[in-house]
Order: sequence, then structure tokens, then C-alpha cells
Amino acid sequence: MKWFERLLLFFLCCMLAVLFAEEAAAGTEITVSAALSLKAPFEEIGRSYEKKHPGSKVVFNFAASGLLQKQIEAGAPADVFASASSKEMDALKAAGLLLETSRADFSGNKIVLIAAKNASVRISSFSDLKKSDVVRLAIGNPATVPAGKYAEETLRTLGLWNDLKSKLVYAENVRQVMDYVERNEADAGMVFLTDANVRDRELKVIAEAPASSHSPVKYEIAAIKGTKNEAAARNFISIVISREGSDILRRYGFKMAPHPALSPR
Repeated sequence: MKWFERLLLFFLCCMLAVLFAEEAAAGTEITVSAALSLKAPFEEIGRSYEKKHPGSKVVFNFAASGLLQKQIEAGAPADVFASASSKEMDALKAAGLLLETSRADFSGNKIVLIAAKNASVRISSFSDLKKSDVVRLAIGNPATVPAGKYAEETLRTLGLWNDLKSKLVYAENVRQVMDYVERNEADAGMVFLTDANVRDRELKVIAEAPASSHSPVKYEIAAIKGTKNEAAARNFISIVISREGSDILRRYGFKMAPHPALSPR
């Protein structure tokens, strides 16, 4: 066989391999573990993925990023992980659980101070949290909830942490923070802006945390090492970081990463 015939055969085999991989991915079920704040846009992205890949299915597992990280470390089934901070991704990378070259930054968010629209306590700024009639401030548990970690950073930077420690009520996720505030079980809370927007009938945004008061809110996504559905996992990630995915996220109030792209980190 001549060299150009061998070369032609090689390229033909490569093309067939890609086609078979795409066909296999089309009818695959994948599990996506994602930060709870991504629920609405990811469900829409999931529908788009299933439409583009007939016969496929996306199963979502939404929870606090730290909890999802622990689940994955414990062997829970997951093909894709999307977190609301780098901390959880770094931990999974250190444990050798991320698929190389699949990790990407894809979005951002803001931290805001919220209160119930029918709240009896008047709060107009972060400094008002020191007032004696503000009894409880709800935030996510900083150890497992990224929004809680950013909230702690904000309060420390603003010089409020020591004054407010006795008022803090820790929640297991951002939705629980909003539940506490809506039911007036907490006078105020700190969550992502996109979460507050979902409940704007019951909750009001009092103030945005200064960008300089906390580390940048950065959402990341990656495929899990050992997934049996690598092609499908990468296809889902591709939609998230595409223009279509960015447009969906933007509609829900997320900030866009400057240049969403796969990274070998």
C-alpha cells in the first residue's frame, strides 16, 4: 500500500471514530451536578442539549457546590460538575477527579443584601445590619456554600464580621437563605443576585456588595474523570460555554466570563 493510500485510510478511520462517538453521545443519559443557583438556566440549556442530540437525556443534581464536591469525592455518579467557585474545582483536581482539558470558566455573579418586601425592620445598607433591631442575618454556610463564602469575605472587608457574628444564621444553600428571609425568620440575607431575581415578588435587593469586598464570583464547569459518557459530557460543556449558553445565562442575570474557553487547568 502506497504512503498516500495509508494516509487516506488513516483519515477515514479518524472520521469514522468521530462519527461513532457522536452517534453514541446522541443517545446517552448524562448526570450533571450543578450549583443550585444555576438551576433555571441549566434546565433550559439541558433542553437545548436534548433537542440537539435526539434520544439523549440530561439528569440534573442541584445543590450547594461544596456538598456536590463531597458527593463526587465519595463516588456519587456524575459526568459533569458546575460549581459557583474555584474552590470546589481545585479540590476535585487535587483529588485527580477532573477530566483533563475539560475545565472552563463560563460565568459570574454578584452578591447582594436582601430583605422581605413586607419586612418590619428598615434596612437600607450593609451598615444598617449593626442596628439593634436587626436580630438575624442569614447566609450560606461558608464551608460548603460559595455564596456564604463570598458573604463572609464581604462582611470581613466591610469591617462588620465581628459585630455580626452573633446574628448569623447559616443555611445549607441559597434557597434556604431566601426562605428564612421571606418567612421573616431572618431580618436580612446575602445571596447571589440571580437568586434574588427569581424571588423578586417576595424579596427586595437592599444593596450590592462592592466588587472589591470579595473574591470574584466565578462559575466553572468540567467533566468528571472516569465518566463513561465523555463525548456527551464534552458536548454539554460545549453548549454551556457557547454563545447560545452565554445568552441563556445572561437572560437570567449572570455575568459573562470575558472569554469562556476550555482550559487545561
